[in-house]
This record gives sequence, structure tokens and C-alpha cells, in this order.
Amino acid sequence: MRSTSQISERDAPFQLRGNSFTVMVLKLMAPDDPSFFPQLLSKIRQAPNFFRNAPVVLDLEDLEEGAGPADFIDFVVTLRQNSLIPVGIQGGTPAQQAAAFEAGLTVMPTGRPSREPERDFQRPAPGRAPTDPLPPRTPAPMAEAAPEFQKTTMIITEPVRSGRQIYAARGDLIVLGPVSAGAELLADGNIHVYSSLRGRALAGISGDTAARIFCHSLEAELVSIAGLYRVSEDLDASVFKKQVHIYLDDGYLRMDPLS
Repeated sequence: MRSTSQISERDAPFQLRGNSFTVMVLKLMAPDDPSFFPQLLSKIRQAPNFFRNAPVVLDLEDLEEGAGPADFIDFVVTLRQNSLIPVGIQGGTPAQQAAAFEAGLTVMPTGRPSREPERDFQRPAPGRAPTDPLPPRTPAPMAEAAPEFQKTTMIITEPVRSGRQIYAARGDLIVLGPVSAGAELLADGNIHVYSSLRGRALAGISGDTAARIFCHSLEAELVSIAGLYRVSEDLDASVFKKQVHIYLDDGYLRMDPLS
């Protein structure tokens, strides 16, 4: 016999569930700079499909008192006009948080890197310093030591189709088949793809800067190690469709062909 609570839950018109979602972090360094939106629009044009209707959290941690957007509501409207959807902020002074709240944004907790690290859509030369105003390459929490955990390994033997997301929590992810465009691989540790990688691969998403990505044919839409990103437009001919080893070296995202 079912309890009253079971019947009530079945008949309810909604359910409340916890979940995790991919969210981009846009770190505001000088939001009132006249070149802010022209530079932002230039970056969006590099990967329009990637940015289209992308949820965004605004990082105010490095802004001083009174240094936020002059008009938060206008700032949010302009972001929406440029295909970004602001959903919240992190950091900021009480006055900045109040202004953001009036603009319809929530205040997000800080202190732990988000599932989706901050993205870099600038075409970087190898070894270039991470100085772009949008988005920052290395958020402050990434500088801290990665959390310690008992590593595990997840092995996927079948192809990973478009629209599928696989997350290897607390360990490495090994994929034996091809990864289609539109698929997403996430791991707290390393990612190995023993075939073509055409989707997204994000390793070290909990802040492990020692994480690495290995693949037999790099054709990815996006690759990331602990918050540093490259998109397909940034891939050099020397690594495109090649066996590649991707890792961080002194704060830079390196891509080396495997001999």
C-alpha cells in the first residue's frame, strides 16, 4: 500500500531536483571601458554557435567599490542582445550585488571552480600569456591545490554520439570509440580518446592542473584543462587531425603532436 506522501508526489504538477549545468564565467575587469562590448562581440563572432544563448555568470571579484557597470540593467540587456544570457554574479561588494539583484541576477557562491571552466576564444599563439579581458583563462581558485580523492577510471567502449555527456567523477575517462561533434566528455582527471575527438573534452574540471588529454585525432570543438580553453578555430594545423597530447605548462595550454 502506497503512503500518502507517495501518492502526493505522484500527483504533484512539478518535481524539484538538483542538477549541474555548464555555465560560462565572464570575468569583468573594466566593464565601463568603451571597448568592452566591441571586443566581446569580436570574440562572439569567432564561434557564434558556441556562444548563442549561452548562460553566463559575471565574476565581479576583482572589481573595486564603484567599479562595476554604471547601469547593471542596461549592461544585462546589452549582453542579451549579443546572445549571452546572464544568470548570476559571483563576488562583488554589497552595493554591486544589490545592483545585480535589481537587474534580475542571483548571487552565486564562490570558492570552487564551476563545472564549465572559463573559456578562451582568442586565437592564441603558442605560449601566449593569458591576458585577454574576456574570458579569463585561470580563475583564482585554480591556483589552489587540486582536491585529493581516490582516483577511479571510467571506460566507454562504444562511440559517443552527439548530444551525449559523459562525466568521470573523481578520476580518468577512457573512450575507445569516436566522439561525435556535439558530444561532451568531462573528467576530474585525465581524458583518453583512442579514436577521433570531434566534440568537447574538459579534463581536470575540479581544478586538477596536472590533468591531461590524449586523443588519436584532434578535431575537437573545444578542449580544456582545469579552466584553460581552446576552441576549434584556435587549433593549429600542426595538431589538427593528429595524435595529440594536451596539458598545462606553467599556466599555458600546450598541444603537442604524439610521435
